Amino acid sequence: MESTIVSGQWKGHLGRDLAPRELQCLLAVAQGMTAKEIARSNNIAPGTVAKRLSAAMFELGVQRRAAMVTEAMKRQIISPMCFVLVALTAMHSLAAGGGDPMRRDRRAPERPIAQVRVLRRAESVELHS
Repeated sequence: MESTIVSGQWKGHLGRDLAPRELQCLLAVAQGMTAKEIARSNNIAPGTVAKRLSAAMFELGVQRRAAMVTEAMKRQIISPMCFVLVALTAMHSLAAGGGDPMRRDRRAPERPIAQVRVLRRAESVELHS
């Protein structure tokens, strides 16, 4: 059985290249927290957070925090919890059949755009005369 860490709306999987503290800091970065906020929430020094994030970036082979989150998602180390909601919504739409009353298709305009431009030019000529 694989262990996971849940932090906010993110879920991290242990045993996939990152140490538990590195994964914890990575999940906090994915939530948009700064190093000081991460340090405050985990009762550790901001320097420790910087070292953990630096180690995680090195292990993932990236240079920036945004790239670290992206790479961790690609390697399926972390995943947003909203995927569960998306899957449930997709299953509901399939179960409802094709006639979902909430779906509304966009209608084509009544007259083509080129005609609208021509009419507007004609209207502007009438206004100036």
